[in-house]
Amino acid sequence: MKLITLFAMSLTAAMAAREAGAKVSAADAAKLGTTLTPVGAEMAGNKEGTIPAYTGGMKTLPASFNGYKAGDYYPDPFPEDKPLFTITHDNYKQYAGKLAVGAAALLERYADYSIKVYPTRRTVVLPDAIYAATKANATSATIVGDDGLKDATLGYPFPIPQSGAEVIWNHKVRYRGDSVIQNGTLFVVQPTGKFEESFFQTNAQFVYGNVKKPGTVSDNLVMQVLRKELAPPRIAGTMTLAWDHLDGSRDAWQYAPGTNRVRQAPIVAFDNPVIGSDGLQTVDQADMFNGSMQRYTWKLLGKKELYVGYNNYKLVRPELKYADLIRPLHLNPEHPRYELHRVWVVEASLKPGINHIFKRRTFYVDEDSWNVVAVDCYDARDQLWRYQEGFVIPLVVDKAVVAAPLMIYDLFSRRYLINNLPNEQGYIAKFGMSFPAGFFTPQSLQKQGRD
Repeated sequence: MKLITLFAMSLTAAMAAREAGAKVSAADAAKLGTTLTPVGAEMAGNKEGTIPAYTGGMKTLPASFNGYKAGDYYPDPFPEDKPLFTITHDNYKQYAGKLAVGAAALLERYADYSIKVYPTRRTVVLPDAIYAATKANATSATIVGDDGLKDATLGYPFPIPQSGAEVIWNHKVRYRGDSVIQNGTLFVVQPTGKFEESFFQTNAQFVYGNVKKPGTVSDNLVMQVLRKELAPPRIAGTMTLAWDHLDGSRDAWQYAPGTNRVRQAPIVAFDNPVIGSDGLQTVDQADMFNGSMQRYTWKLLGKKELYVGYNNYKLVRPELKYADLIRPLHLNPEHPRYELHRVWVVEASLKPGINHIFKRRTFYVDEDSWNVVAVDCYDARDQLWRYQEGFVIPLVVDKAVVAAPLMIYDLFSRRYLINNLPNEQGYIAKFGMSFPAGFFTPQSLQKQGRD
């Protein structure tokens, strides 16, 4: 597969230095905000004009945002946009160079699946503090050991990445607001279209990427997350607390309502299954990828242009009900919006002697937001097994970027999973929430369980 990048000629020569972890020079860091965006994306559009230049994101809100209140569903800022063309089962091969392997597999297998491609809009806008911190990090941040982050604060640590691991770290600490409460949904869809649903609430306090109160080195924390299962009854009341650390480690605890006990939970990591996912989602597939990177080697393959789900404001609005979206074998293709964007491509290969259900994974990471937007997941026989995609939504009022929904397609069982489809939940997410002291502690789990 041919990789497309404006600096392809220098990529091969620099690869050895990249994988060795050489730091970015001051001269390269000076490109941030000039030829590169403040977070490291290419400022220029592509030569065909199908990817526009970055002009600062959506700084001026359309009239449709008048009266918007925090936590509301976002209006669609581009209601007049129409699809430029549609990629189908019959014509997908002519677009294969700009499709993830998993996307091509869906188009090949399912005659009623399609991808509607819209004009590309580079809408991402982030807080100025993130931009400033990112530039400062560019010449100082390093990875130590398997996956520890050192000498970086607040912003993206590696805006000019020199290894695959650096790209993934940018995803792991990308700005998602200072804190958030989100009502989550999880749908397990059978080949017939019949589905089971689970509901949960996620509370998250971001420590590293916190503009109001940036974390410190001594905190050694990326974030603290508390998830409470709400339905179905068999799992309702179960709570999971996780602390992700800058050294790559994780502490986790679970509360079981049946025993009224809190226990440490080392299973909240790697390829253990997520509660309610019927085995379709591993813990480290949540948020497209999370947690320790130590089981894989991470190779940076370069950059390419890819059709990805982007600016999907309509897809998660309350006008669309679950019945409108959930179909046998795949999401209803009438509603998602796809655009052409540049992505970093990272190949993760399982280390010898290490266990994980995925032997190899190919990650595609959006250059403007550092969100992982797609993942090809291969089994021990090197056969494509599962395909993940995340639909990027720049929440421009909150100056954060999220991905909703998150999809996992199992190409063997023909089942699929939908995570974070907020259409009937009342809101997408509430940012800037305040949590009481001690909220993200094992003791709090015990108290909440008893209450």
